[in-house]
Amino acid sequence: MIGEYVAPTFHGKGFHCPHCGVYAHQQWHFLMASNIQVSKLKICYCARCGDYSLWVGDKIYYPTSSTAPLPLDDIPQDIKEDFIEARNIVNFSPRASCALLRLALQKLMPHLKENGDNLNVDIADLVKKGLPVRIQKALDTVRVIGNNAVHPGQIDLKDDVNTAIALFSLLNMIVDDLITKEKEIDEIYGKLPDTAKCWRS
Repeated sequence: MIGEYVAPTFHGKGFHCPHCGVYAHQQWHFLMASNIQVSKLKICYCARCGDYSLWVGDKIYYPTSSTAPLPLDDIPQDIKEDFIEARNIVNFSPRASCALLRLALQKLMPHLKENGDNLNVDIADLVKKGLPVRIQKALDTVRVIGNNAVHPGQIDLKDDVNTAIALFSLLNMIVDDLITKEKEIDEIYGKLPDTAKCWRS
């Protein structure tokens, strides 16, 4: 199961710390130089681990680690590599990050017993098999925004880090629903004796 990831935001009172990865209260302070407040520089301390992040204007400059959520454990390894690569560059190139997540989504399709050649066809086939509407919307969102990152479109992702970060959460949600939950059900169901199972034709 996954919880809601809260990315670090300027003046955010609470978010997932870029150091310890735990959701915690954040304390903000101005930086001072020779008793003069430096208006564009702020430092933020995590109440959980005590480590700090350095902000210039509304952007985080330290640590340089990504503000995007980590991949779920059940994401297949080949997709996890694309997820991590996208995560490492999201603050510097949201467009490239979205394009990588779209590629990761396409590579996920064979793991869902789809062909993987055409995302539109694969998503439509999953819908025919009873895919929940909310997951279909998540799939389409990653697909469309990822396409716009590669081809000229109506969505400008050049500096849109927040939209890119949202796609990481959506991809995690897709994996949680279609892989993790299915695995959990299969594990519990496998413990039932065959005589207790209700077989249906």
